[in-house]
Amino acid sequence: MKLVSRLAVAAALAVVPASLLNAQAMPAAVGKPLQEAAKAAAAGNSGKAIAAVQQARAAATTPDQREKVGQMAGYVYTRAGQYGRAAAELEAVGAPAGQLAPLYYQAGQYDKAIAAGRKAGGQGLVVAGQSYIRQGKYPQALGIYQQLVKSNPGNQRYLENLAAAQFKTGNKAAYLATTEKLIRFDPSPARWKALLLDLKQQQMSRESKLALFHLMNATGAISSADDFQEFAKLAIVGSQPGAAKSALDAAKAANAIASNDQMTLRLLQAAGQKAAEANATLAKLPNTPAGRYQAGNIMLGGGNYAGAITAYNAAISGKESPDQATVFKGIAQVRSGQAGAARATFKAVPEGGMKDIASLWALYASTKG
Repeated sequence: MKLVSRLAVAAALAVVPASLLNAQAMPAAVGKPLQEAAKAAAAGNSGKAIAAVQQARAAATTPDQREKVGQMAGYVYTRAGQYGRAAAELEAVGAPAGQLAPLYYQAGQYDKAIAAGRKAGGQGLVVAGQSYIRQGKYPQALGIYQQLVKSNPGNQRYLENLAAAQFKTGNKAAYLATTEKLIRFDPSPARWKALLLDLKQQQMSRESKLALFHLMNATGAISSADDFQEFAKLAIVGSQPGAAKSALDAAKAANAIASNDQMTLRLLQAAGQKAAEANATLAKLPNTPAGRYQAGNIMLGGGNYAGAITAYNAAISGKESPDQATVFKGIAQVRSGQAGAARATFKAVPEGGMKDIASLWALYASTKG
């Protein structure tokens, strides 16, 4: 949010120095202190600059002179970080709304920033939207960003702000749709991380959270020790201990977790033990939908993707955890390089349940071929 307002304030800083080109044509009692104010402000001597402005104001006698003093005062107060006073000075001499809106925003005078931003339109609407967010008025912010995106459908910054407002208003379906557009523009790890870390905070089933962590791992969105450890715990409980061990080994290799971290060491020990037990019992699992689903999980965690796909197919046809089996089957297909088949698998997941995470995996698969 700060980027736009800072750029707008930079524009405000550039207005007054240009007007000083005519300062020499003014009476010396006005023009000279204005020039001194500009130099002092540029040098960071705010006290001297403000004093010079007051000196020029006391000497100004015509509307044009008073306007130049007001412009200089706006410049000086902006450089001093006194944005409210800067805006008041510039508003008094008829500055445009587009110049005032970011100053009022920086001053924390959000109602005035909204009024000026709406009047200005364009970038002013962005300031208005940001001001609504600062006030916690997310439905109003949502309306602003919907308007901006409608006029500028390819603007990623506007899409980011729209997604944030949708997330804050609890419209998860719209949020996911907007973030899908963003990821199609930019499927970088940073983009995925921003999306998935938001979703990780939401309430969801254990299987959905495990599938989400698989996606975070695939997109490079896991970086903290806590996240690696949570992934490992979910994988162990979800009969995928091999995935837990692989994730923790990778985290240690990348120095994301200290090699002597006690929780990690305990989880690695548990994952190794569970993986050995799972592999030993794999051939003994019953040829039932429930048995095939468990087998699929064990093989997915152990990297046997072809075997996992076959096992999940049996679980799905037997209606044992069909949504979960379908999602994990799709993950196995992505892992085995079958991106096209994976997209079809994820799209087969019905609405509700794991549909949201399946849609995200389908999006990820679309970036893989």
